[in-house]
Amino acid sequence: MGSLSVFIYQLGFMGALLVHGICHADTVPGSFVFGDSLVDAGNNNYIVSLSKANYIPNGIDFSPLRQPTGRFTNGRTIPDILAGQELGLTSFAPPYLAPTTRGLATLQGVNYASGAGGILNATGQLFGGRINLDAQIDNYANTRQDTISILGKAAASKLFQRGLFSVTMGSNDFINNYLTPVVSEAERKVSPDAFVEDMISKYRLQLTRLYNLDARKIVVVNVGPIGCIPYQRDINPTAGNDCVAFPNQLAVAFNGRLRDLLPELSSNLKGSKFVFADVYSIVSDIIENYTNYGFEVPNSACCRAGGRFGGLIPCGPISKFCSDRSKYIFWDPYHPSEATNLIIAKRLLDGNWKDIFPVNIRKLVQA
Repeated sequence: MGSLSVFIYQLGFMGALLVHGICHADTVPGSFVFGDSLVDAGNNNYIVSLSKANYIPNGIDFSPLRQPTGRFTNGRTIPDILAGQELGLTSFAPPYLAPTTRGLATLQGVNYASGAGGILNATGQLFGGRINLDAQIDNYANTRQDTISILGKAAASKLFQRGLFSVTMGSNDFINNYLTPVVSEAERKVSPDAFVEDMISKYRLQLTRLYNLDARKIVVVNVGPIGCIPYQRDINPTAGNDCVAFPNQLAVAFNGRLRDLLPELSSNLKGSKFVFADVYSIVSDIIENYTNYGFEVPNSACCRAGGRFGGLIPCGPISKFCSDRSKYIFWDPYHPSEATNLIIAKRLLDGNWKDIFPVNIRKLVQA
């Protein structure tokens, strides 16, 4: 591209920034999403993996087309809900691996998340292809470099530093690593505390790297009550109607260390604001008080094909699914329904310190 063409492209790019309000002080420039299947917007559609959701009835409530997009739920994920309704963005962050996610398409953010991905690189190997957090950050670094080549480093850095970054990781490191001895026998030889420390040590490096790549406003979502998902209930029938204790104990141990880590990072990394999103507590509250939220089924999957709780077979074409998804906390063996995601998103956006600490997402965006 010649110098004149570059200049014209830069003008067009900056014009698009202004049109979208990205240079306005009260808006968030973009949403940059990292994580696992809880927030994957379709990246796994483009890799060879057993962890996919690009088949019916996934996405049945996502749009009037009622077509699967690669999201592991019946409708929108939490980042979709936040971006689409609350953050002043006119579109959802597109999956990084989509061929069209380049140039102007990255203006309002990018989704790098991948089903079966984890903090630890070995996590999810049973599924074959997946994009771990290290690789997701590599992909973001590519986006950042492309933006620098268009805007210049100063303008690009300002764009990212005002953007909203979210990281939803850790569940797979337990469900599809430590708690899956068939693929992680070596890992199970370490104590739960040692495994959690390995995760935290790795996470510290990864979150610091994001900061070094211009991320400043970073929401880190903790691990939810994984012992309550239909999958864990079905493979641990001795728990009866209760959540399975050991997976939840692992999540609590990790979340405690994570809650200590984030203030440490905020103190040591100048200008950063790391926010702890306590989804464990929010989801636990929803499950315990499900009727108060309008749910009728707190423990079983809406999309099901096997098991007492519908937790043994992933949601797919052979599955039966409920007619009213708003009455179910869980969409499938692992993931919440859109109705649950709506509640979580609202509490992260405007909740108090019991839900998200030290500030909620609305205040973080305005900071």
